[in-house]
Amino acid sequence: MTEGRSRVSRSPAIAAAGGDRPALRRGGGPMARVFADTPLPDRRFLHDLFVGYRRLLVFVKPYWRLLAIAAVFLTANALLGLALPWVVRNIVDTAFAQANMAELNRVIGLLLAIFLVQAVLGFGQSYLIAWVGERVVTNLRRTLYAHLHAMPLRFFAAARTGDLLSRLGNDVAAIQEAVTGTLLSLLSQLILFVGGVVIILLMAWRLTLLMLAVVPLAMLGMILLGRMIRKISREAQDALAALAALAEEALAGVRIVKSFAREPYETQRYSDGLERLFAIALRRVRARAILGPLIGLLAFSAIAVVLWFGSREVIAGRLTTGQLVSFLLYTMMIASPLGAFTALYSQLQQALGASERVFELLDTPPEMRDASDAVALPPITGQVRFEEVSFDYGDSDQTREVLQRVSLEVEPGQVAALVGPSGAGKTTLVNLIPRFYDPTQGRILVDGYDIRRVQMRSLREQIGIVPQETALFSGSVQDNIVYGKLDATQEEIEAAARAANAHDFILALPEGYATPVGERGVKLSGGQRQRIAIARALLKNPRILILDEATSSLDSESELAVQEALERLMRDRTTFVIAHRLSTIINADWIIVLDGGQIVEQGPHAELLALEGGLYRRMYALQFRWEEG
Repeated sequence: MTEGRSRVSRSPAIAAAGGDRPALRRGGGPMARVFADTPLPDRRFLHDLFVGYRRLLVFVKPYWRLLAIAAVFLTANALLGLALPWVVRNIVDTAFAQANMAELNRVIGLLLAIFLVQAVLGFGQSYLIAWVGERVVTNLRRTLYAHLHAMPLRFFAAARTGDLLSRLGNDVAAIQEAVTGTLLSLLSQLILFVGGVVIILLMAWRLTLLMLAVVPLAMLGMILLGRMIRKISREAQDALAALAALAEEALAGVRIVKSFAREPYETQRYSDGLERLFAIALRRVRARAILGPLIGLLAFSAIAVVLWFGSREVIAGRLTTGQLVSFLLYTMMIASPLGAFTALYSQLQQALGASERVFELLDTPPEMRDASDAVALPPITGQVRFEEVSFDYGDSDQTREVLQRVSLEVEPGQVAALVGPSGAGKTTLVNLIPRFYDPTQGRILVDGYDIRRVQMRSLREQIGIVPQETALFSGSVQDNIVYGKLDATQEEIEAAARAANAHDFILALPEGYATPVGERGVKLSGGQRQRIAIARALLKNPRILILDEATSSLDSESELAVQEALERLMRDRTTFVIAHRLSTIINADWIIVLDGGQIVEQGPHAELLALEGGLYRRMYALQFRWEEG
């Protein structure tokens, strides 16, 4: 064994939600709590904003033409909105002052026409923006889900299912509005703001300068609010993910919960999580409740000052009444974008907080990829050879390898049984064959091909696995069997079920092959689930078969039916059998005895039983004395 060997690279697995999070601050007044830990705007923020949005817009790029049309509609709508105060000015200065009924009718007609065009444009822009938003979310979820399926088992051992589902659901939904509606709404508000400022500058520059004096204060409040909400939103998403993970675990293990009468305990745990989420949400509400009205106060105070100063200008004859009314309308039109900027900025920050979690997952690379020169594995006979294979899981607290210099060869059609005490490395060894993990050292060959030099899909398509705890999906019986061969005919499905001793009990079910099995097959017994798994494997028709304690948890009657089905399944296939009950593997062609990650004995049953002081002999004697007694 050489020192300094390379270790299996560890994936930057997603940290379990609910880990190290900033504690909620306590003490201090409301403003102190609101501004606690809120960093001032800096270049880092602008960098995050640019990078985050640039990555999000990759998903929008295919639909830029539709968004461009929506932007044209939106721009036209905003420009028409700018005409409204001008129309009001004409009504006050012309129709009212001169009592001109014809002019009043003409102006009102123009106003109605503007409203009609705005309604048509509003429908067009809303529909296009919503369509693109839904399509972007669909594509992002598809990409994220496909990426999850590309991750190795090591990743899922470190991640929590509830957290992954939260990123796939809640976080992606939070991004939706930001990548479409928020951008175009920002454009609309900018047009209103800039257009309004230009118009009132031309109309009354003194009043305009007075009104704009409050803008820097409003902008500062908006930036502080946005930075704070982004941070709080990230905490809220993490807390929500932790809550989803907790609920998923408890509901998945509901039998254990009920058997220990721990329903109140689980309910209290979930309630505590809800309270933590509520506390975080309350911080966000408090920030908006304080800073939003503060910005509004500044804006409308400016309007009051403008009204006072503008009235003096009218009295002095430098403005008409219509101009003052129009100016006030434009001022409120400008104040509206300022308030909208605050809301849009908050939405943007929330979306960027969610996007960080989504891209953190997308940036986690699959540990195992096909080599650039990998070839498709042709149909195999089933020869498997381990050459000096060592392996560890890369855990920092692990002091020894799970497998150490394992060498063995199994010929096509042979049955190789793996036995040994718990923790000897049996399951780890068979998990290396379909490349669920890669060896730390050495290599594995199938029909002479190094499995690291062939395409994983072509390898796994020729391997079948029947585990101890059968995993069924929540569809029908037929859906679960056909998973072994998606294009199988009904005759092939039923033939596989017959060979698995499953056809008769399936026909006795309420809807036969169309009977739903429930989540994880909960509506079926253990023996029924196992026989469906065997039928699924038979339909796949693999050349290499892995049986991991396939009958250990069954009653005698079910075990007999399953054992008969397994014998049909194993026929003419290279089979690896993990077994604790040695009576089930006496007839194996080759028995491999593992202890401490090493092969300590191997050979047929009779030879191993004849070894004085051998581990297999001791295990066999211990088991059979216990069974006989």
